[in-house]
Amino acid sequence: MISYNISKRQAAHFLLKHQRLGPYRLPEGKDSVYRYIRHVNCIQYDPLNITGHNHELVLQARIPGFTSEMAQELLYQDRRLIDGWDKNMSIYCTEDWPSFRRLRDSAAARYGSNESVMALVQEIRAEIAERGPLSSLDMGGKDKVDWAWAPARLSRAALESMYFWGELSIHHRVHTRRYYDFSANLLPKELLEAPEPNPSEESYQDWYVLRRIGAIGLLWNRAGDGWLGISNLKTADRAGAIQRLLLADSIREVRVEGIKPPLFVRTSDVAELEAILKCEPGKSPFDTGHYAAALAPLDNLIWDRELIRQLFGFQYRWEVYKPAGERQYGYYVLPLLYGDRFAARFEPVMDRASGNLILRNWWWEPDDGPHSSGLMAAANSAVTTLARSLGAARIVVPPSVAAQSGIGEWDGDLES
Repeated sequence: MISYNISKRQAAHFLLKHQRLGPYRLPEGKDSVYRYIRHVNCIQYDPLNITGHNHELVLQARIPGFTSEMAQELLYQDRRLIDGWDKNMSIYCTEDWPSFRRLRDSAAARYGSNESVMALVQEIRAEIAERGPLSSLDMGGKDKVDWAWAPARLSRAALESMYFWGELSIHHRVHTRRYYDFSANLLPKELLEAPEPNPSEESYQDWYVLRRIGAIGLLWNRAGDGWLGISNLKTADRAGAIQRLLLADSIREVRVEGIKPPLFVRTSDVAELEAILKCEPGKSPFDTGHYAAALAPLDNLIWDRELIRQLFGFQYRWEVYKPAGERQYGYYVLPLLYGDRFAARFEPVMDRASGNLILRNWWWEPDDGPHSSGLMAAANSAVTTLARSLGAARIVVPPSVAAQSGIGEWDGDLES
């Protein structure tokens, strides 16, 4: 078995390269959106839109000139990407549709036993056939059913059930509202009829474990959010899959100085890892340039929060579900990556009425702050990139935040 022994800084550099961050950002253009998602398998979707949706924040950090229209076109016009379930709500490449057949079959067994839902399914089929793509509001009716987090309208539950088992797919969204059409109208026939590519439970588990390792770049065999969403994969199953993948040389072991459990990397990614290991001291792109990016709260890089704490010394929690009085920072706070470390976190809010991006709060990490001209220039660039991706007119820093952070009037030119 081939194994690598590396430092924490080398591991961090590999992760940033794998995630196409900093000096490894992708070229401009819509094709880079697809290339990144193909590389990491999926990115998470979240309906909250405080300062852009999660997937938009992920992509603006990696693709110069990214706008939300690029993702919209790939999802709802080109159909190269699809809204689906992977790591919870996710966006993944449409060509992966056959690999989730097992998940859809499980959903059919689960939701198909709900009598209230099934009583409405035939009506939905007839309505979509006659009227075209529909949302739950188009179906009318006020009956409710126990559903997910809370009771929901029966029409919503029925549409989502048909979506989960694959009969319907998302035709388009209006903000976060989903409009459904028959998958047969949206996806190629060969994909819809393709057999399950991982027919045994073991081969399916191997595929999914490999997929998740690639989604982050380096991952260990311990509980964490990096493994969320893989149904019926218990600890022993995951360990078995890792051993089979090691024996097949589909993954390799990586021992990181100061971290007890081994990490694992896809063998297809080891060329990038080995390039990092060959880099002479002082010759890394991170040693010769100033790069910063505002990251999404559900960014692939920080899926496993404990791994990021141990590798980067940065502890991050997404506090949207915490009561206001229990939050350490704020409601929707983004990490600021600077070079190969996390330098700050901040709370931006897009004011739709004024078109301004408002920096409501800013917190520097220890040993970082406005005294560094390189850091300030990079932070300015990162926030300006975020503002441009949102189509903001201005970046506004309230006086209280300016006094707290040392940040004065923002000098990013949003027109260029």
